[in-house]
Amino acid sequence: MMGGTEIEELARIAVDCGFHLHRDLGPGLLESAYEVLLAESLRQAGLAVERQIALPLRYKGVVVDNAFKIDLLVNRTLVIELKSVERLAPVHGKQILTYLRLMNLPLGLLMNFGQGTFKDGLKRVANDYYGRFGQP
Repeated sequence: MMGGTEIEELARIAVDCGFHLHRDLGPGLLESAYEVLLAESLRQAGLAVERQIALPLRYKGVVVDNAFKIDLLVNRTLVIELKSVERLAPVHGKQILTYLRLMNLPLGLLMNFGQGTFKDGLKRVANDYYGRFGQP
């Protein structure tokens, strides 16, 4: 099972990189531009980053390939979902929580680069079900 300290350090680095990106470029770019730039910033910080990870959904014996795509997966542990909209909708937080539950991961970050300040567009999403079912 991933240590709480490690996931918090990954989140801290990701938030720092996101903050600097938003500060330097501001809101208004396409989500895909922020994704490429954030991924590179995280790599330069020494982290392993995968982009646009397509994952299948398994439900009652049925497998749906490419049921969802994760914008960024950091060190195979931290999910980052990016948006570039004026205001987040409740479904955005629910979307990342679904990803975390399906992957049995503890924490995700929702980063909306469309808001005036980075802090206003940042949301931590914790998976309350993480580790409950005997899986690390």
